[in-house]
Amino acid sequence: MTEDTLPEGYPHEWEADVVLRDGSVAQVRPIRPDDVTLLQDFHEQQSEESIYLRFFAPLRHLPDREAQRFANVDYHQRVALIVESNGRMIGVGRYDRLTGPDDPRAEVAFNIADDFQGRGVGSVLLEHLAAIGAEAGVREFIADVLPQNHKMMSVFTEAGYAVNRRFDDGVIALSFGIEPTEQSEAVRAAREQRAEARSMRFLLAPSSIAVVGVGSRPTGIGRGVFEHLQAGGFTGDLYAVGRNQHNEIPDVAIYSTVRELPGPVELAVIAVPADEVLRVVEDCAAHAVKALVVMSAGFAEAGPEGEARQAELVRLARRHGMRVAGPNSFGVVNTRDDVRMNASLAPELPRSGRFGLFSQSGALGIAVLDFADRRGLGLADFISTGNRADVSGNDVMQGWIDDDSTAAVGLYLESMGNPRKFSRIARHLSAQKPVIVVKSGVSSFGVPPGHRVRQTNTSPEAFRSMLRQAGVIRVENLHQLFDVAQLVVNQPIPRGPRVAIVGNSAALGALAADNAVSWGLQITHGPVNLPADCTPEQLADAVGAALADDSVDSVVTAFMQPMIMQGILLARSLAEVAAQHEKPCLTTFLGISGVNEVLSSIDPRTGVDRFVPSYAVPEDSVRALAAATRYGEWRASDRGEPVLPTGIDQAAAEQLVEEVLASAPDGRALTADEVQRLLAAYGIEVWPHTPVHSAADAAEVAERIGYPVVVKSISPLVRTQPVTAVRPDLRNAGAVREAYTALDERLAPLHANQLVVQRMATPGTPCVVVSGEDPLFGPVVRFSLAGAPTEVMGDLGYRIPPLTETDVRDLIDSVRAAPLLHGRAGGLPIDLAALENLIARVSVLAEDLPDVASLELNPVNTHPGGLEVLGASATVAPPQLRTDSGRRSLPSA
Repeated sequence: MTEDTLPEGYPHEWEADVVLRDGSVAQVRPIRPDDVTLLQDFHEQQSEESIYLRFFAPLRHLPDREAQRFANVDYHQRVALIVESNGRMIGVGRYDRLTGPDDPRAEVAFNIADDFQGRGVGSVLLEHLAAIGAEAGVREFIADVLPQNHKMMSVFTEAGYAVNRRFDDGVIALSFGIEPTEQSEAVRAAREQRAEARSMRFLLAPSSIAVVGVGSRPTGIGRGVFEHLQAGGFTGDLYAVGRNQHNEIPDVAIYSTVRELPGPVELAVIAVPADEVLRVVEDCAAHAVKALVVMSAGFAEAGPEGEARQAELVRLARRHGMRVAGPNSFGVVNTRDDVRMNASLAPELPRSGRFGLFSQSGALGIAVLDFADRRGLGLADFISTGNRADVSGNDVMQGWIDDDSTAAVGLYLESMGNPRKFSRIARHLSAQKPVIVVKSGVSSFGVPPGHRVRQTNTSPEAFRSMLRQAGVIRVENLHQLFDVAQLVVNQPIPRGPRVAIVGNSAALGALAADNAVSWGLQITHGPVNLPADCTPEQLADAVGAALADDSVDSVVTAFMQPMIMQGILLARSLAEVAAQHEKPCLTTFLGISGVNEVLSSIDPRTGVDRFVPSYAVPEDSVRALAAATRYGEWRASDRGEPVLPTGIDQAAAEQLVEEVLASAPDGRALTADEVQRLLAAYGIEVWPHTPVHSAADAAEVAERIGYPVVVKSISPLVRTQPVTAVRPDLRNAGAVREAYTALDERLAPLHANQLVVQRMATPGTPCVVVSGEDPLFGPVVRFSLAGAPTEVMGDLGYRIPPLTETDVRDLIDSVRAAPLLHGRAGGLPIDLAALENLIARVSVLAEDLPDVASLELNPVNTHPGGLEVLGASATVAPPQLRTDSGRRSLPSA
């Protein structure tokens, strides 16, 4: 069906690619009138039992009239979705609202292909229908299920909703509210993680590989990858596919197409010219290949033609259930003994270890692997996704969550297509193991060609805050990434900021101490300066004492030694003593080579080989330690659950937004009364102010509301001007008239004389709380102190909802001026609980209402007795679909 013939109101936004429980990809889309035959064919292929359980009758053939009714819906009162895999319908789900357009209940039903039951198709349909229904005002699903239909009942009961059951006349009547709950969201996230992790297994641990593009040229990419797999000792079945059928590689059969391969293939590595890739993908689909690594260039990075080719590559692969790493991929590596896969351009399989590494850049692949090798850092996995057309860092992190063989992971990111999902997954992963990220920025101006990224309207600081909020260790470059990695992979995570410094050079010790203090660490032991010609025994005694000190969390050592052999003996002694303690130990052996080989020792308690990371200079070791310490403090803290203040009427706020958008479809600024209604629905009171246009008018208003009062300008222009636009504490009509006249004359040249009269609040510290809907990040909350900290110094803090109580406190303390709120500089500490409650309410509003494009509370007057919101403005506008909405979906091609 073409775009011109689609039914009126066809909702394209409901179309989605999803990963099923077995790791394959399927397509969800709204049903269309031309699906009648598809429905009947699907019905014909179902077993008698499945038909009876769905229709409560042995309906062997679906009559035309019934099929027509099922296929023709209005996408509001009656909604239906179908799921397809390999062009075949594998499931259908629908809901029908019970009576009128405003009835909050809908009857829901599913039918899943017999051979796809148990693969999560029903769960996906329920998830998508619930999200669609909630957006349309449906609050409750009901369903009639036969008692023997255990699979369908489990779809409802295992979804995390509170399901009510009632047995009536041989049928179980189920009902449940579809508003997301903490449990339903956890179930959705867990299912998504298992499915996406399963799809990554085909990329990173396949049992069989076909390399397509194995030619006669020894320097060809395809042939090189094939020989790398051979040399690395890949443990599975390995096939070569190429045009030239001559036996160019000893004892290797070369097949002309993937279709001819004698056995199943889980992973195909494609290294053919760009204009041949789609043909190869079709061959892979015909052979039921599970995943693709496309190393070929000439796609979205090459211009409009390549961009169209890339979109078709993703569409074709997903239609046939396959995931794609690439195009422009450097390849994938798995060093584990049961896999030993080097499907990359790297000439040798990297040394085995416990560090997982992800890189978008194909060009930096060699550099990344070289960095790891020179640091002696062994890898578990390495994957390069090039243009990131399908598989992203989010997918790979999902696979690492349950992977006990990785101790830490690193990601080199050139762009980020779904920060909300990244934040959610990274927070989950960071709770178990360190996540280290190199990312230079978030502006779309720096996005490499071929990467799909929405334009962001917020500051790069929002991205940095998102990483901190998720517990991610952010570094500036690859050098720092591996500095941190060799520490967190080989040593315990620091338990606190207290540091001991030991060495045989006063200059190195002082340098390390100065750097530690500058990074916020505390020197609680030393610096201990040993003799320049110290012995291994002296080193062991000094470092052992530092490690045994209860006031020490980490030990930094630094040594200079003119005699190389003596330096090696010192390194061996250091490794032995460090292995006996559960505290991190780092070192620098300045001017001494060859020590890395002797800096490991067996932990006598666990039998594990412990390596002391060595750095070129103390500054590098201290910076890495500071990053690991901040991560350790984050992981040890109680992050809590998302805040949920009482007294919120989300339905009232949604009704207000709907009314505004009905009269102004493109959106508009809310009036003062509308802002008050919106905020009142979230338990936020705004002090009213009255616009005045003359001195007499101002005096009259002041008499009416009662003294003392304030006369002030509410023009946004005054925030950027070095002028005072407020006259506070006015206690009589004369003072009000005088204040109005003075402000009017002073601000008139600036066109900023929008003057109002307002009750005088308790003197306090003014703050600003802002939220907005960003195209890339979704909701963003910003906090600052009003005046110069906001307008001149740019002292702003950001967080991405949903926020926990800890996130709210961290947001307040993230601004440099925060000490003023705690009573520094002679003031009294404000009521922090009141401010935290206000920010929590704003964050929930931002999360609930994507139509609220911007909201600003300015000023928020904070003081020891509470706070008052003295000014507020808001704008509503139709939002883009959030990148991490309430239903599982892969990014569009």
